[in-house]
Amino acid sequence: MIRPVAPEDAAAVCGIYNYYIENTAVTFEEEPVSVSVMESRINGVTAKYPWLIYEEAGEVLGYAYIHAWHERPAYRFTAEDSIYIKHGKTGRGAGKALLARLLEEARKQDVHVLMAVIAVPNEASTGLHEKFGFRQVGCFPGVGYKFGRRLDVGYWELMRDRPCN
Repeated sequence: MIRPVAPEDAAAVCGIYNYYIENTAVTFEEEPVSVSVMESRINGVTAKYPWLIYEEAGEVLGYAYIHAWHERPAYRFTAEDSIYIKHGKTGRGAGKALLARLLEEARKQDVHVLMAVIAVPNEASTGLHEKFGFRQVGCFPGVGYKFGRRLDVGYWELMRDRPCN
């Protein structure tokens, strides 16, 4: 089941996200996030954009949201997506279902361009986004640093009404 985030989801969302902070380079955060910080982030995002929860049998298995690409007014029709699936529960279609629904919600928000910012390599995320028509439009080598190594960041873009030349 996919549904909007609720305040009581903050702890489950933290559990999912903190695994990625502590064990992977897919997020560049380095310190676990507290439930209160996650509640604040959820409130900030949902003031304008959708935040979705993927749930099975009452267990939160993943989440996805869009948020402002940049704060300046000229970027108001561009957003960035984030998708996280609980460790050990990937590869079962939750990410695909969340991204499909997130794209529907983005259209309702009048988002013209949706960006995916992905630490690479990350075949799961790049493959998921490319299945939905995102295409890589840039790569920034070595801009991140985590776990004692330099990390690249790729940018994928999905443009709603017209492709780039």
